[in-house]
Amino acid sequence: MTPLKSAATTSVAAPPVVRGPRRSVLFFAFAFAVIADPVSSVAYAIEAALRALHGDLALLLPTMSLVIGLVVIVTANYWQLVRRFPKGGGAAAAAGRAFGPRWTFLPIGALVVDFVLTIGISIAAAASAVIALFPGLAPLRIPLALLLLLVVAGLTWFGHGGRLLFAVMTVAFVLISVAVLVLGFTAPHATGHAAASADPGRSAVLAVVLAFPVAMALATGVEAPSTAIAQLGQLDDTHRRRFGRGTLALLLAIVGGLTLALTALAVRLHIGIPGADSTQIADIAHAAAGPGWLYGAFQLTSSLLLLAAASSSFQAGPGLLKALAGTVDRPGVLPPVLGRANRHHTPHWSVVVYLAAAAVIIVAAAGQEQELVLFYAVAVFVSFLVGLVAMARFARRERKITLVWVNGLAAVAVAFTLAVNLLRGWPMLSLAATLFIAAGLYARWTRAGRSADIEDVEARAEVD
Repeated sequence: MTPLKSAATTSVAAPPVVRGPRRSVLFFAFAFAVIADPVSSVAYAIEAALRALHGDLALLLPTMSLVIGLVVIVTANYWQLVRRFPKGGGAAAAAGRAFGPRWTFLPIGALVVDFVLTIGISIAAAASAVIALFPGLAPLRIPLALLLLLVVAGLTWFGHGGRLLFAVMTVAFVLISVAVLVLGFTAPHATGHAAASADPGRSAVLAVVLAFPVAMALATGVEAPSTAIAQLGQLDDTHRRRFGRGTLALLLAIVGGLTLALTALAVRLHIGIPGADSTQIADIAHAAAGPGWLYGAFQLTSSLLLLAAASSSFQAGPGLLKALAGTVDRPGVLPPVLGRANRHHTPHWSVVVYLAAAAVIIVAAAGQEQELVLFYAVAVFVSFLVGLVAMARFARRERKITLVWVNGLAAVAVAFTLAVNLLRGWPMLSLAATLFIAAGLYARWTRAGRSADIEDVEARAEVD
């Protein structure tokens, strides 16, 4: 009887085979849902760069080109991470295996902060998109943002059922954006009045160097495919790698293409820093398409995409806390209450934690996403830096000298971006929060007995 039992167990454990059209549908749902966050960042990253340039449109395209260049570098690192960790885990798994389990908590702390900021900035930007379409709602900016926050948090109660819907929202935004771009470059409705160039008060090179780190909010979400592939239990390691890398390639093509095209159109149509009740991306769409249905569709799809990005973090963030809370068989780092889930597998108390934290930062920023952008590209860049240094160490162990240099130079570029953002002062709060959370989790992990598999916590979070 023992051999039969062993064979049955092996049969159950093996992932089901997914072929043909089903695999294509799965990739569509997975890829376009996962890239909702970085694609939605287009809605505020270009404007953030222009504000940092003090409205100098002539320097906007070089600045965003530099941003995309750095996104390519970061994406290349996660391409390597997906190959090495096909079951998920991302920078946390890389740090734990390269430097020891204690280093796992630095990227984990960074992700906790990043999820809160993603929710806050996405909700605030969605409220701004609605206000740009209906200016009469401007006095209600904070209540509107908090209402949207509650709606998204409430939908999170029903678990991951909305993933295909998120994919549809991402595709809809991309298609509407392409229509706006075609019309804007061929037959624009109007042009703006912003000057092509302004005096930045310093050299053009220095102005670009100081401005581009603010727009690196565009890179947030790049890490998502390397952790989200843990959800693909129906695939083997080879196909998980293909899904992860395919998603990274799609992310780079769509985010890079949309960003550079919208930036070029802003320069062409002289669309500068927007008024208090609008956004630059809304002004670009209005100038390109006029006040008709296409402009309305653009604002609607952008706001829905931003809400989808917030919802994605509302699932990933509480999922991470749930994994850290452990199970009956595996003692956790956090209190067990954070791991309690409803019948949809949603850890509701962890959702409440993220809801409260996001509400605080939305109110503190008066519902203005551009106030939050300054804090955004700090915590996640800590995770990027740890991942790059870890991959450089792996390459050195394996005597892959070219990869050592590539990862090392990328780490220097990421460290420089992080340093420039920190020099602005207030972003130090994001770094302080990251270090505080990482230290607190490490202390609790030590008291809980130092479980040996802590570096796999991000993968467990996605599987749960």
